[in-house]
Amino acid sequence: MLPIHHMIDQAPEPVAPFSHAVEIDGWIFVTGQMPTAPDDPDAPLPDGIEAQTERVMENLKLVLAGLGLGLENVTFMRVYLTEFKRDYQAMNETYKKFFNEGKLPGRTCVGVSGLAVDALVEIDLVARRP
Repeated sequence: MLPIHHMIDQAPEPVAPFSHAVEIDGWIFVTGQMPTAPDDPDAPLPDGIEAQTERVMENLKLVLAGLGLGLENVTFMRVYLTEFKRDYQAMNETYKKFFNEGKLPGRTCVGVSGLAVDALVEIDLVARRP
């Protein structure tokens, strides 16, 4: 079985050479999303970790929706923060608003030295078709 490479028209324009998602055998691997505006890739990034986390989560939802899925199909997420100590708590408060209580996917969160477009946060995920 060969993987299917997806580009989603409603999702933000990629900031590098990648597919929005790659699917194989019902598993969906969504490329890390940045806090860029889906309708204006040149717009300034939102201010602060809360606004950037919200934009990233909305962008992930756009990719999933383009595949007929939602956050309830997510099994695992990876979060990358450039200011881990400063932003971890505030990112978590925004992040958890996107899920039903007790229905959180598995997750890893790491601090990194930098991200594309000078973002404070990037999140990628793995989902599964029902």
